[in-house]
This record gives sequence, structure tokens and C-alpha cells, in this order.
Amino acid sequence: MSRVTAAMGIALGYEGSGEGDRTPIVFLHGVGSDKSVWRPQLERFGQERRAIAFDYPGYGDSDRAPEGTTRDDFAAAILAAMTELGIQKAHVCGLSLGGVVAIALHHAWPERVTSLILADTFADHPEGQAIYDRSVAASENMRALAESRVDVLMAQPSDPAVRNEVIETMARIDPPAYRVGAEAVWMANQVARVHDIRVPTLVLCGAEDKITPPALSVALQRLIPGAQYQAIERAGHLSNIERPEEFNTLVGAFIRGVDSRS
Repeated sequence: MSRVTAAMGIALGYEGSGEGDRTPIVFLHGVGSDKSVWRPQLERFGQERRAIAFDYPGYGDSDRAPEGTTRDDFAAAILAAMTELGIQKAHVCGLSLGGVVAIALHHAWPERVTSLILADTFADHPEGQAIYDRSVAASENMRALAESRVDVLMAQPSDPAVRNEVIETMARIDPPAYRVGAEAVWMANQVARVHDIRVPTLVLCGAEDKITPPALSVALQRLIPGAQYQAIERAGHLSNIERPEEFNTLVGAFIRGVDSRS
């Protein structure tokens, strides 16, 4: 287990691979997972650069989040952890809640972000309040919640091994941490913030995403000057683990293009 002290004295869990002079890439997970969801990406991108996946406060191997922790607090914790690990600037890739946190991080510290990869996320979710209310109501039994949600999260038919991994990862989440994360993602409205993004941005979405449908990603892409959009076929909301090769290919081509222009 690797941990690094971040904002407010909280230690964050992280997993990393790779080294070298290329701009590092940082991965931020969704509300129902932890840093382990990014292992296919750490293995791939660690071959060419430093790659780091973090847990948020309260998740995985991190310290518990104080009451009232917000998406901006998550962003501050990630930035502080990056600084402690000697990462001054990075490509930031976030999925779902991770995309929300990535936007918040860029809003507060744009000079620390080389590019953004925003996967299966949004600027404002029209059903956010309803999803949040359902999430909170079901959060006392995380295993039951995971088992009831997994087939909606993933395109069907899903890989049984990946499906089981999703259930086990979600079942491990501490209910209070999940409720903090649910508020951070589903109650987000960052339309004004995304208008101000001026770094290269790639928006990705599983073509069969039922949680944050492709229309929300297209709307997000249109709000960000110069942003690109790519759909990932045969993927649902968890596109990075449902279709890791396709996800990695798109992200790799994008960040290498950004690096070549730097």
C-alpha cells in the first residue's frame, strides 16, 4: 500500500508505475470505485511515462474524509498529493466523478494541467438530484447496491470477471465516503467552469452508457473550446475497464499529440 500526505493532513492512497521525462498522467476514479479501476491504464501508460492513480479522501487506502468534504476538497487533495510526489504538471484523466474532480482541479489550478481527458462525465446532469437521492437511500448496504447497479453500469453482455471486479470494488466502499462522493458528482454544476477550459481536452464516452449518456458528453465537448469527442463502442459507463484497449489507444494518441506540440 502506497500513501502520500495531501491537503488537510489527509493521507491518500495511490498506485503508480513508470518513470521518464514525458509529462505524467494522473487518473481519477468514479464514485463507485477506487484507484484499482485504473490498473489496465497504469500498466499501459507506465511503459512510456509516469502514471499515477489516486484514491479520494475516504476511499480505498486513504484517510477518512472530514464531514462536509466537497468536490473542490477532492481536487485540492489530489493537487497536494501530486505536489508531494513531485508532479508539477500532468495530463489529468477522470471518469465520471473523476471527470468532475478533474474539471474542479483545472478551475482552481489550470497551470498544473497539461491536458484533460474527461470520460463518461458531464458539466451538469439533468437527473443528478434523483440519482443522488437514490444513491444515498441505498448506500447503507454497498454490496447490495453494487449487485443491483452493475448491469446498468456496464454494456451487456458484460465480461463476468470484470463484472465481479466491479461488484467487489464497490462493496468495499465505506458508506459515508460513498455519500460524500455521490454529492460531489451528482450535484455538480460546472457549466461556467468548463467554458473557461483552455487546455487540450478529449471527451470520451461509452456508446452504451446509461448513467451519463453520450448526449451529455457531446454537450460537454461543445462547451469546451477545441475539445474532441470520441465514442467507445460496446462500452457502458465504465469504459476504461470494459474496453481497455480502445480506451488506452484513444488516450495514448491524444496525449502523445499534446506532448508533440508542447
